[in-house]
Amino acid sequence: MADAQLTSSRTAPADLRHDLERRVRGTVAFDPGTLALYTSDASNYRRVPLGVVIPETVDDCVAAVRTCAEHGVPVVPRGGGTSIAGNAIGTGVVIDTSRHLRAIEDIDPVARTATVQPGVILDDLRRATAEHGLTFAPDPSTHSRCTIGGMVGNNACGSHSVAWGTTADNIVSLDVLLSDGTRMTVGSQHSAQEWEELTRRPGREGRIYAELTRIVEDHRAELRTAMPEFRRRVSGYALDRLLPEKGRDVAAALVGTEGTCVFVLGATVRLVESPPARALAVLGYPDAASAADAVPDLIGHAPLTVEGINDRMVAALDRQGSRSRVPLPEGGAWLLVEIAGGDPAEAAGAAERMLSGLKGASRPRDAVVVTDAAHQRALWRIREEGAGLTQRTPDGNDAWSGWEDAAVPPENLGGYLRAFDALMERHGRFGVVYGHFGDGCLHVRIDFGLTHERGRREYRAFMEEAADLVVAHGGSLSGEHGDGQARSELLGRMYPESVIRAFGAFKRAWDPDGLLNPGIIVDPLPLDADIRVASDLRPELPLLSEVALAYTDDDGDFARTLRRCSGVGKCRRQSGPGVMCPSYQVTQEERHSTRGRAHLLFEMANGEVITDGWRSEEVRESLDLCLSCKGCLSDCPVNVDMAAYKAEFLHQHYKGRVRPAAHYSMGWLPVWARLAALAPAETNRAARLPGVSRLAKRLAGVAVQRELPAFAATTFTRAFRRRAARGEARTTGRRVVLWPDTFGNHLNPGVLAAATQVLEDAGWTVVLPEGQVCCGLTWVSTGQLDVARTVMRRAVRALAPLVAQGLPVVGLEPSCTAALRHDLVELLPGRESERVAEAVHTLAGFLNTYAPDWRPPRLSAKALAQVHCHQHAVMGFDAERDLIARAGIDGEVLDSGCCGLAGDFGFTEGHYEVSTAIGERELLPRVRAADADTLVMADGYSCRTQIGQGTGRRALHLAEVLARGIAARGVPGPAGRGKP
Repeated sequence: MADAQLTSSRTAPADLRHDLERRVRGTVAFDPGTLALYTSDASNYRRVPLGVVIPETVDDCVAAVRTCAEHGVPVVPRGGGTSIAGNAIGTGVVIDTSRHLRAIEDIDPVARTATVQPGVILDDLRRATAEHGLTFAPDPSTHSRCTIGGMVGNNACGSHSVAWGTTADNIVSLDVLLSDGTRMTVGSQHSAQEWEELTRRPGREGRIYAELTRIVEDHRAELRTAMPEFRRRVSGYALDRLLPEKGRDVAAALVGTEGTCVFVLGATVRLVESPPARALAVLGYPDAASAADAVPDLIGHAPLTVEGINDRMVAALDRQGSRSRVPLPEGGAWLLVEIAGGDPAEAAGAAERMLSGLKGASRPRDAVVVTDAAHQRALWRIREEGAGLTQRTPDGNDAWSGWEDAAVPPENLGGYLRAFDALMERHGRFGVVYGHFGDGCLHVRIDFGLTHERGRREYRAFMEEAADLVVAHGGSLSGEHGDGQARSELLGRMYPESVIRAFGAFKRAWDPDGLLNPGIIVDPLPLDADIRVASDLRPELPLLSEVALAYTDDDGDFARTLRRCSGVGKCRRQSGPGVMCPSYQVTQEERHSTRGRAHLLFEMANGEVITDGWRSEEVRESLDLCLSCKGCLSDCPVNVDMAAYKAEFLHQHYKGRVRPAAHYSMGWLPVWARLAALAPAETNRAARLPGVSRLAKRLAGVAVQRELPAFAATTFTRAFRRRAARGEARTTGRRVVLWPDTFGNHLNPGVLAAATQVLEDAGWTVVLPEGQVCCGLTWVSTGQLDVARTVMRRAVRALAPLVAQGLPVVGLEPSCTAALRHDLVELLPGRESERVAEAVHTLAGFLNTYAPDWRPPRLSAKALAQVHCHQHAVMGFDAERDLIARAGIDGEVLDSGCCGLAGDFGFTEGHYEVSTAIGERELLPRVRAADADTLVMADGYSCRTQIGQGTGRRALHLAEVLARGIAARGVPGPAGRGKP
């Protein structure tokens, strides 16, 4: 029925759009760009919506749902879009509550409840309740971006359900909207008398309660015997919650209905006391099945959580590029068991007593109790990023969700795991199993061949057999993420036909016209239909053979690159460590998230919604606010490199066309800098004249609010040669190549001079590459890849002979260093480029590796250090932390993300507001608040510029700080080198 209504509605969307725009204050969008953003979530599926509504108020939700009902158009409720089962997409109108409906309306610490709107981010609620020593217990790994409304839809659980249960166990009441616009509040725990009164209420509400009564009466026996009794039974509808002995809990019965019965407008949730301290016991076992066998004994020690990981998952973290391996006890699989205590010592003692009490098969091969917070976070990172870490197999094949979160009673987990391993072997499949062992819920991504028809047939065969296997072990097809399109079709293998009929009756009681998220749970869509990666890419686009970059991590297959984003949405986080995605953190718009941009690029290649390929204005507009910070390269669990994709798109988009002015001005900055070096004083003086400055900015596409940088009176390379000619440079001993980047050479030569002093003090002779060299970064970031390739080829010609002699190369500007380390091999693939890239180091990285005995000057100072985005993404900052500590600096490394300037981004016209807003999130306020004698350190020229223009404080490069110390200790020249 819904499909027919949708088909007819597609013939006249203008009327629907007109009525929605008239009644809804928020965004109403039917344009290709917005539709493309919502064709998929974090699942394997793709369905093109008819339209998208982003409500600003709850009343907007009511108006949108009522309007869609009038037009007979289905509605798909959506939160953060992190669903893995395919239950947040559809061909009706998608209503996204995550953008604006984020109000925490009330926290009652006495009653231990909170009332929230559906778009509230879980971490925001947890921060707000932490002030009262309370927390909302369910904590899925997507806690930094999932919404409470989405958690209600999927009955989200998370790691701590062992102690506190699922979302359904922590709901007091729900404010819900029916598909016809009826609004009602449903609660929990009704007595017989209260229930009778509910059935007598007038109108639609009373009829619903009367129908629920009939469903229970008609199916009482099956609801008591055919629904597995364990916490992680999430599949289907929880109709047994309506039984009298379970309190006739309507709110809990609606939790996990995946938007198919009601639209959630708000929720009142229970809060629990957050333990003052927690210890993490890490137990090593030979394999995952052996670890699972120990779970029943561990549960007897009242843990907060029992999570399982294995060696394949740890190896995946290493393949992702983790720069510091997390120490683990001996074993091939590990249980992370969290124990609460009144203080750290009490928690650690309880964990030790638990370990000493384990006997026989439950006793681990090795174990350790972790109390250090940083070590705990590193361990939890392995677990929480599992969905992304396991998306590629060790040999590089794609791995997919689908059979993603089945659950069995914990006492059956070991047997199920062994049987599941045998099933995987029979089907020739590879996957990494991990998850909530304490509740018997397992996650796995499997290398299904979803890109071809045979692989999709094999996918169906596996899913059917896996469903039978989990049922045989008393389990549930879904233990956390819901059924969605992935598993709804399989519910008949888990439940008898009478229960399936009861599910249908339950949905019809709330949604008789089938307008809410049709095709999910009831009257399900085929599990092998609408597979996102099965969509053909447009053959007329030069996607596979004519792209400019090598895409080495995807074997040169750009189509595979476009499949890399799985949609888990870590880029949509609101706060927390890391860099990505700075523009989304400011605008909060899906199109400005890494995921949104990746989806748009995929849809551009697909050609159904976005039809103009590389010329797409929708994609260009989305990428316009991408800072090319490369934060996603390291922070995204699957290493999406949106900076590279943006460069590729701009390269293709502007082929044979006039580019924006900023591409000619800032993209060609190295050339203009060389010209300015002929007359730097005159150039600077002209740039300071008000009329000339305004005109120059307008012609160059530079934001009028920005101060133009001043060129140095003398370039570093010129000064270096003069110094050598005077005989003042070190000329003996080991040699190191110093890369004279454009920013340092022409704009801030003091940094290169300071580095020279430091390197000579460490006993090295500094040499420069021959000729005028450049890494090509400015051309890469503006998508002028043909020019960038030519420039990089010159760089390789200059560096290759020196590298062949065994000389290391030191870069001081992080973005240029990262370009030589990473972008170089993408534009000029080959062994020669790889050898050059491998020889490039940051200053600290070089000193720690090649001059380990050098003792840096001791500086008794405090410092705030800003990490450049490209350094964070490509080289890491561990060497700098170590060197700062060795220099005696009490340094706080700011985890503030991108500074907001990001090369040409913050200078470009139209970007100033976003650029400064990013800086004002943390970096600039922290610098302003710092004491006057606190050093502000930033190795990136952009970071130093943003700090200077935003706060008036001068930020120093690490080389400048060390050079100051060398000068202060009063031991000039060679006598000050090496060990004192």
